[in-house]
Amino acid sequence: MPARLDSRKPGFEEDFVRFLNVKREMDDDVERTVADIVKHVREAGDAALLHYTRTFDRFEVTTQTLAITPGEIARASASCPADQIAALEHAAKRIRDFHERQIPAPLDYTDAFGHRLGYRWRPVSAVGMYVPGGTASYPSSVLMNALPAKVAGVARLVMVVPTPNGEINPLVLAAAAIAGVDEIYRIGGAQAVAALAFGTKTIRPVDKIVGPGNAYVAAAKRQVFGTVGIDMVAGPSEVLVVADAKCDPAWIAADLLAQAEHDVNAQSILISDDAEFTALVERAIAIHLQTLPRADIARQSWADFGAIIHVAALDETPALIDRIAPEHLELALDDPEPLLARINNAGAIFLGRYAPEALGDYIAGPDHVLPTSRSARYSSGLGVFDFLKRSSIIGASPAALRATGPDAVILARAEGLDAHALSISLRLDGSADDGS
Repeated sequence: MPARLDSRKPGFEEDFVRFLNVKREMDDDVERTVADIVKHVREAGDAALLHYTRTFDRFEVTTQTLAITPGEIARASASCPADQIAALEHAAKRIRDFHERQIPAPLDYTDAFGHRLGYRWRPVSAVGMYVPGGTASYPSSVLMNALPAKVAGVARLVMVVPTPNGEINPLVLAAAAIAGVDEIYRIGGAQAVAALAFGTKTIRPVDKIVGPGNAYVAAAKRQVFGTVGIDMVAGPSEVLVVADAKCDPAWIAADLLAQAEHDVNAQSILISDDAEFTALVERAIAIHLQTLPRADIARQSWADFGAIIHVAALDETPALIDRIAPEHLELALDDPEPLLARINNAGAIFLGRYAPEALGDYIAGPDHVLPTSRSARYSSGLGVFDFLKRSSIIGASPAALRATGPDAVILARAEGLDAHALSISLRLDGSADDGS
């Protein structure tokens, strides 16, 4: 059964801390296995990829067939229902438009001493994108990972996707075509991450790796970080819904189950100030579970990690929300603005009764790749900034150096870095005294 907490009862703080510390991810120690796979790919290259694809995906592949060809992509796209392609194109247009508004401006100015200062932005040259494979993979995630990269100006976007038993969701390939992915390889798991990071004869290395995956993929991303950049190490999905008795219980129940059906380790939390309403939501959950195709997954997630938190007043919720730092936050209220102004930690915030989290998963525009496991306390969802690098610009005239250099010399000598001081003082001694 889901956890039940009540802020009005003694011991709530202890119960809440215990709830926050519940571990939802698998306890399997995969680090050693992944380290072996990464080492093997680094040393053996393509041969290791072929071996692991045969072993884990039960699919024979050669170096000539590692890449999915433009013809295969075109045939897959043509096989998809027209309404699904239209929906993907609509979503892509909205996602692209939102992310184009994120493109930052450069900074370039001259200060009062005559220093030219600023910064400029440049895209990461090559990005690898991991996409979970099989027939139950998610085309929407292809758009959410690929489009910000393309908007940022990434020249080479490489997608890896496992094809267990040789199968792939054709809509995933259609989404890749719509998003402008440059290369696609039929490999997955830790071996695909290693190939992207270190390269093989067939696959050139990239500079950054993004995209979700299982525990092995997450471990591989951790292990190759430093050789390449990564977006984040994502944990199981989560949603926190703040709702009052004016909401339709069936709507809120569906919102909670929308996260629960992702994964047995997903988490759905309801905060309300009305106990009768929460009972109606639980009843609606039971009814929905009778017909949902992924009911077994959703039921286990709700039973193992779900929670209902009863508060005396919704005014209490911002402090609780900031401690939970949820991936997704729904404020299903007539006027969410007063609470919104007081909330600091959430990956994405959905306002009002008509903005369910599922809207953000597909069509709203902001990215659905978001920080999990309370990491919204210090990180943000995927966006254009994740595919850009910022370089500082510093210039100085002789007059500018005379104005600021002496203090730099003092600080360098104070730190015992005499060559630093010398590199400035030589210029001070030799600078023209022409006021320039």
